[in-house]
Amino acid sequence: MNPDHPTSRTWYAIEFAEDYDRWFGKRRTSGATVAALAALAGPGPVLELGIGTGRIALPLRERGFDVHGVDGSEAMVRRLRAKPGGTKIPVTMGDFAEVPVTGEFSLVFLAGGTFAELPDQASQARCFERVAQHLAPGGVFVFDAHVPEALAVATGPEVVTEGEDHMVLCYRKLDPSAQRYRSHYVIHADGVTRHMHVEFRYAGCGELDLMADRAGLRLKERWGDWEGAPFGQGSSYHVSVYERGDRD
Repeated sequence: MNPDHPTSRTWYAIEFAEDYDRWFGKRRTSGATVAALAALAGPGPVLELGIGTGRIALPLRERGFDVHGVDGSEAMVRRLRAKPGGTKIPVTMGDFAEVPVTGEFSLVFLAGGTFAELPDQASQARCFERVAQHLAPGGVFVFDAHVPEALAVATGPEVVTEGEDHMVLCYRKLDPSAQRYRSHYVIHADGVTRHMHVEFRYAGCGELDLMADRAGLRLKERWGDWEGAPFGQGSSYHVSVYERGDRD
């Protein structure tokens, strides 16, 4: 299947690639994400699944890491290539659940809730399995996600980003029967209001840990955010760090 075909799950990354950084750049959290990953990265190389426009990968490369990527959208990768240093990052096009690369990495990661874009338990479990096959000794697999219970009680739209020329609001609707949620985005920019939605498949921490265990990985750390806040009863979000289970 053509990864840029509009019926794929990455259709939004095609239609909105030109404005993605402006609307979803997550400036407030990007610095903390990069710092946390740099501390975990080890000797490298590192691999980002769903590298997109390079929001995290490019700052990591600027810090001296050998960064590689996987993505399903040619449109998003073109945006990466247009940025300073973007042509220096090797990117494999394909389904990141398959981790279609060769070699071993000291860090494999996803950011911005991208893991939940995998549409079902089978593809999420397969991602764990493929990552485990590419982790170097001592390497870690890291990603962030919403806590499902917090999603279930969230109310009203939230402001994703705002500026003098735009505002992005998000409203999430859950379907517990399918363990899925749909994020609706209302984007007002340059005098035009648009709407898009993205589908996600959520999994609780227990299910994620079980998938990891079956792939030969185990939980090393879990934080409440990218700044390393404790994960606890009031956490609505988590960053999970998995390591190979064969460590002494």
